[in-house]
Amino acid sequence: MAGLFDKQADLYLDARPNYPSEWFSKLADLTDHHGLAWDATTGNGQAALAVAEHYERVIATDVSESQLKLATPHPRINYHHTPSSMTDDELVELIGGENSVDLITVAQGVHWFDLPRFYAVATRLLRKPGGIIAVWGYNDVLVTPEFDAIQYRFHATTLPFWSYPHIQNIFDSYEALPFPFESVGMGSEGKPLKGS
Repeated sequence: MAGLFDKQADLYLDARPNYPSEWFSKLADLTDHHGLAWDATTGNGQAALAVAEHYERVIATDVSESQLKLATPHPRINYHHTPSSMTDDELVELIGGENSVDLITVAQGVHWFDLPRFYAVATRLLRKPGGIIAVWGYNDVLVTPEFDAIQYRFHATTLPFWSYPHIQNIFDSYEALPFPFESVGMGSEGKPLKGS
């Protein structure tokens, strides 16, 4: 994924929707500690900014330096470029060490990951007990039946050419996304809230 959105980072920033503040309040209510959060695939930091309202320190990481350059500075957020060449041990150390993270967020990005590798790193980082991981995304906007059909055909015909094995998951609302973590009883829990 490195470099995929670099040339249009400013357009990406303008096009991304913001997430409801209530979502982040609910996530914060699920953790006993609020010392450290990791926002993976932070992009330009939209989710990180909201997470920082609830956690003392946020480590926000992305493979795209162009996206990170557009991130809004915040005293509680440390933005870091994390190229895919970074080792798991380097990443764990950068973020805070094993058993240190209260909340991991992945907004609109888990489908880009090497999932077994990411889940192994997340497992090492999450505070035990009490750390949680929240993964979410949004699907394409529905406009009209005619437009929606064209958009669907576009995705259906271009997806085979993407070189990311999990990209289909976002278009399927993460229904088939492997997720080896215990449910926290919030959200759609593998049954996406379509049209919401």
